Amino acid sequence: MNPQPAALSDTAFAFCFVLVLLVPLAPAGLALINTGLGRSRSAAHSMLSSLCVVAVAALVYVVCGFAWQGYAGHVSYVVRAGGREWSWIADEPLFLRGLLLQVSPVPLAVWLETLSVGLAALIPLGSGADRWRLSAACLSTALFAGFTYPLFAHWVWGGGWLAQLGANCGLGRGFLDAGGAAPIHVTGGLTALALAWILGPRRGKYGSDGMPSAIPGHNAVLVLLACLLAWLGWLGLNTASAILFSGVGPERVVLIGLNTTLAAAAAALAAAALTRARFGRPDASLSANGWVGGLVAGSASCAWVPPAGAILIGAVAGALVALSVEWLELRLSIDDPGGSVSVHAVAGIWGILALGPFTPYPNQWIAQLVGLATLLGLVLPLTYGLNLLLDRIHHQRVEPEGERQGMDLYELGAGAYPEFLTHSDDFLR
Repeated sequence: MNPQPAALSDTAFAFCFVLVLLVPLAPAGLALINTGLGRSRSAAHSMLSSLCVVAVAALVYVVCGFAWQGYAGHVSYVVRAGGREWSWIADEPLFLRGLLLQVSPVPLAVWLETLSVGLAALIPLGSGADRWRLSAACLSTALFAGFTYPLFAHWVWGGGWLAQLGANCGLGRGFLDAGGAAPIHVTGGLTALALAWILGPRRGKYGSDGMPSAIPGHNAVLVLLACLLAWLGWLGLNTASAILFSGVGPERVVLIGLNTTLAAAAAALAAAALTRARFGRPDASLSANGWVGGLVAGSASCAWVPPAGAILIGAVAGALVALSVEWLELRLSIDDPGGSVSVHAVAGIWGILALGPFTPYPNQWIAQLVGLATLLGLVLPLTYGLNLLLDRIHHQRVEPEGERQGMDLYELGAGAYPEFLTHSDDFLR
């Protein structure tokens, strides 16, 4: 059993309750970003997939996800190594049995995590846009919400072995992540990377010479509006997560909100400036992705860094997102319409590492490196293997005819914009 976390004061609980109400705006924003950056003939399919994925994630997490994640201080399975006990997975009942759903921290944490896992599950939809079957997305989400996400979330937020690196090995306070850059965004981003590999690029994306063709998103207004919705959701997510899982007091609510805003602002401006310097004009979609990348990168450290640190972290994240989108497309032939890998995996990894130098805890940067190595060495192969196995059982990519018609007509029987001509022959190029 892990040490019990500090009890929440009435003030902290009230803050958390109100802030959790903001969190659904984050998945709403992400769903609109994924839809706006995809083709118009797949817009309704994208939004319905978002709704279904969030629903599947919530149900599966309640059935078994929380049983594996647990809460710090509750019973878990441990192994002894080096004379220390290391917690690997929680030992909670299925279906939340025995949990008193009343005004207390644990039920509030379950509610927050039910929303968080839905947000994480939306991330791969951006990389699989225009070609990922609805049924396959739901099945993949069940694997993610039922095992991949809660396992790593236990290691970080449930009192697991990454959180114990401080007490057992003297590595700062153990792996730190206030707002979920690692358990939410990097796990979701690595799953997006795995699915981009498995699904392959959209038809017409790469020519015979291997060079990518531009397939712009169909609605920049949706994307930019979604950035504002995501910002509001992130304010609730970062603050509630920091209080519930990292022992941060309510007196840091203002700092967390300010840092979250500054990181996003610096990232968007950095992406806009970089694209203007390279292409002569700022790019709207890359600037929007930079904004969300700043929110992601600032999540890990939002409760501890000074505002100047948040600006630096956000500016670097915005530049990384703008550069990595192009690099992944040109160098690795990864077709990621929503920029999910760059925004959530790349920016999230930067945010995890950037936290180390800003904390006063000795060897904190080593604990952050251990967490990163775990993500790349365990979580990425795990999520890739699970989705590859699923693809062997239930083919995940739509048939060529589905891409030609558009996902709306092929899988739903109706388009999102029936009054407009939404088809083109760009898939033949």
